[in-house]
Amino acid sequence: MHDELMALAEKLTGLGERPAPVPLDPVNAPMIRNWQQALGEKGSWEAEAPPAMLQVWSMPGLVDTKAGSAADEILQKLNAGGFTGVVAVNCEHAYDRPIRIGERLRSTMRFGGIAGPKRTAMGEGYFVTWHQAWYSGDERVGEMLFRVLKFLPVKRRPAGKPILPAIGLDTEFFWAGAREGELRIQKCGECGVLRHPPGPMCPSCHATKRDFVVASGRGTVYSHVVHHHPPVPGRTPPYVVALVELEEGPRIIGNLLDIAPEDVTVGMPVQLTFQQISDDVTLPQWQPAGTPPPAPRAVRETRSDWDALELPLTPTLIVATAIATRDFTPVHHDVALARAQGSKDIFLNILTTMGLVQRYVLENNPGASVAGIKVRLGAPAYAGDTLTLTGTREGDVVTVRGAVSLGDHVNATVTLR
Repeated sequence: MHDELMALAEKLTGLGERPAPVPLDPVNAPMIRNWQQALGEKGSWEAEAPPAMLQVWSMPGLVDTKAGSAADEILQKLNAGGFTGVVAVNCEHAYDRPIRIGERLRSTMRFGGIAGPKRTAMGEGYFVTWHQAWYSGDERVGEMLFRVLKFLPVKRRPAGKPILPAIGLDTEFFWAGAREGELRIQKCGECGVLRHPPGPMCPSCHATKRDFVVASGRGTVYSHVVHHHPPVPGRTPPYVVALVELEEGPRIIGNLLDIAPEDVTVGMPVQLTFQQISDDVTLPQWQPAGTPPPAPRAVRETRSDWDALELPLTPTLIVATAIATRDFTPVHHDVALARAQGSKDIFLNILTTMGLVQRYVLENNPGASVAGIKVRLGAPAYAGDTLTLTGTREGDVVTVRGAVSLGDHVNATVTLR
């Protein structure tokens, strides 16, 4: 297949610049207003279109067209070969002049090239590049470089899920406490004896009245084993399972973390920690006494000339902005299809990212005019995350960083007039 792709790429390159499908609508105020509302852009665009909307005017939407880009043939061949995953990685806009409301644009396209196969975090794939230019009459108003990764979706084997405890009437108080960071030990409501594991009746006086106390979280190793086999879902052997004697007297079993198995000794002091293993279950675990809390994840320091813009990435925002930019690629709307292509959820589309970069720059540089935007995407901006934009300006060049929990989502350069 690789040889066929290279031969097709050579053919497409030889075709040079070709007319692209005619945009469906003239530049119009309703589309601009929808775009502004979806992206939260508050600028005034009474006679002109926001520059970052350049590509939006040519997006086909849900209408079937014979050709959508100069790379369509090669993209279709990649699809047929199993490279069904797609994600945009680069987009560069250059704006010759503002686009005016009422203008009906035309555009041309040319194939840029293909590189691969390359191994990426998304899966093995090919990078495909094409170029597009827009004209009003014979006057060029802007141009674009666009690059996507077409990849073989990684067939993710479901990770071994931890074995969850059975939670019943006798134990619900214990697991509710763990979710709140408390180690609750059952106490007889009559004689006051503490007991663990919980049960319906006091083994000392046989009363059924129950209460609980919150343990201090300190204890000592009474005994322990090192588990090697059989495999336990959610655990990597070898690991230590300890019977811990609490300061309050009862003994409780839990994993002993942050220590090599050979260093564990009977009588060693330990302290309580918690590990969340599902939305509903948090496990009390143990670690050597005096273990410092885990260090916070290192955060890359970024100098910013302006306050950060934090945008919660709700599913509504991701879907609404994709529609406002006329991008109907399923990975931005359909969770099931996004996951089938190797993503964990729907994610922000590149046209929205460019628009948000423009919004951030113009909000902090009122009156400025954008001459060009170059973006390089990194980590996906998934639904449920937060996108934080920061930026610096040196002369007429603004550098923007957009970070999500997985790392940098976008690094952009914006040129101002």
